[in-house]
Amino acid sequence: METLRVEHVVKSFGGLRAISDVSLEVRAGEILGLIGPNGAGKSTLINCISGVYKPNSGRIWLGKRDITGRSPHAVCRAGIARTFQIPRPFPRLTARENVQVASFRRGDDALDALGRVGLAAKADVLARDLTFHERRKLEIARALAARPRFLLLDEVMAGLNPTETAEMVDLVRHLRQELGLSMLWVEHVMGAIMECADRLVVLHQGSLLAEGSPREIANNPQVIEVYLGERYAFKEERVAACDEPERGL
Repeated sequence: METLRVEHVVKSFGGLRAISDVSLEVRAGEILGLIGPNGAGKSTLINCISGVYKPNSGRIWLGKRDITGRSPHAVCRAGIARTFQIPRPFPRLTARENVQVASFRRGDDALDALGRVGLAAKADVLARDLTFHERRKLEIARALAARPRFLLLDEVMAGLNPTETAEMVDLVRHLRQELGLSMLWVEHVMGAIMECADRLVVLHQGSLLAEGSPREIANNPQVIEVYLGERYAFKEERVAACDEPERGL
């Protein structure tokens, strides 16, 4: 089964090392959560995988294919699509047109992607007239239209209220179940990521701090100290999916 592997990746900006010797693997059909304080290097790693940044060293593999340093377009064609922290659709284009522009596909393909995120009824609405929640879903639809095997999610819960967060959790689960997508998911809303992820990787100051199941990570003393705090210690009851995100981290 095809995997996405990051091997000993380093990324520096001038004298600042944003990522230091990070390795991880996203297994086929898995949701791998990527968490850590702001500035830990999470989005930088996503940018390296998706081709926005070229690593200073290390390799990135999609199956047996080395995609290190490939352009974003080439990475997308290889089977990896992504979302961005801040949705930036073309405001004067409709939802359907935004998906078409992102994927270069025909209108029926765009409508299918919109339908998968619950926006089929808004296909002909201008992006500027969509709610913030709907723009988040449009961002996912744009990624889905590329027909990826691996989906990189960058804080898709940010700015959503509890009801919207619960709906987004259901959408993420549905996409994995229906499309068989493998996902690397950066998130600060701990209730959601703890509930949905199969495994978690924790970054701190650009380095891998811990890796394990949600239960293992929630009870890891180092992770509790630098990021989660005691209130996230794993309990036997089901983790709520609508917890508020951590502030000031």
